[in-house]
Amino acid sequence: MHILIIGAAGMVGRKLTAKLLTTGHLGGTLIQRMDLVDVIPPHEPQSEIDIHCEAADLSTPHTAPALIARRPDVIFHLAAIVSGEAEADFDKGYRINLDGTRALFEAIRHTQSYCPRVVFASSIAVVGAPLPYPIPDDFHYTPLTSYGTQKAICELLLADYTRRGILDGVGLRLPTICIRPGAPNKAASGFFSGILREPLVGKDAVLPVPDTIRHWHASPRSAVGFMLHAASMDTAAIGPRRNLSMPGVSATVAEQIEALRRIAGDTAVKLIRRVPDPAITAMCEGWAPGFEASRARALGFRAESDFTQIIKAHIEDELEGVQ
Repeated sequence: MHILIIGAAGMVGRKLTAKLLTTGHLGGTLIQRMDLVDVIPPHEPQSEIDIHCEAADLSTPHTAPALIARRPDVIFHLAAIVSGEAEADFDKGYRINLDGTRALFEAIRHTQSYCPRVVFASSIAVVGAPLPYPIPDDFHYTPLTSYGTQKAICELLLADYTRRGILDGVGLRLPTICIRPGAPNKAASGFFSGILREPLVGKDAVLPVPDTIRHWHASPRSAVGFMLHAASMDTAAIGPRRNLSMPGVSATVAEQIEALRRIAGDTAVKLIRRVPDPAITAMCEGWAPGFEASRARALGFRAESDFTQIIKAHIEDELEGVQ
């Protein structure tokens, strides 16, 4: 099997790469080659698998055709700019998040006798307030940001190109990934991770929203699991609705903080500083509080069941053995 990961230098891309290299196979099929692509050069790991790393921008001419000319069997399309950046830079958001995806799908379309599995990282930002709780699987598109609109358009493209037999697509509406390791990114949702990640290592964290804000979360570990399952499952069971809301944990900020208190005590909780930001609060009030995700669960996708498990996954994957 030949695998292409676009967006391989990002957090989920790095963890997905590591998992695939550890197992050496996908769905029981031996991995012979992996192409790792991002706008910055991905780290080239040591492995018996044939690994090719390169820096490339999917939205520029000739990039997608060159990647697809190698005819990968499975394509993980993770490349995107995040919500806050897409909102701040309209042109860049549409160029990267929409034009790059369309270029990829078109390169596949123009390759004869070729129909790869494409796993697309979508987002729960394709829906927006007013929202029921929990949100049913058949809820209509209601994006309230440019980022959400870009992802919604790509979901429709994925379904149409799949319907026409051009590719075999699975779109994953990822929950907010928490706890994200490393430095904060430009996502407006970054504080959800920050109020846990920083206190766990004795650092201050800023909370810009009220404790009552409720949102939908899954760990990086679960995100990788979603990707692997989507890449190896029997897609005949999905039917024509190729975009799935992934399972996760619905929690208020207060419930997040209480989970932190149970694991790390009051000392960690006291490191959270409340600095209200009306703009971020207004944005969060339109975000998804939680999904039924019954279709995804019936198809075998799994995530944590409470926030304590999410924090423990972060400690096990990122902090154990760190002095």
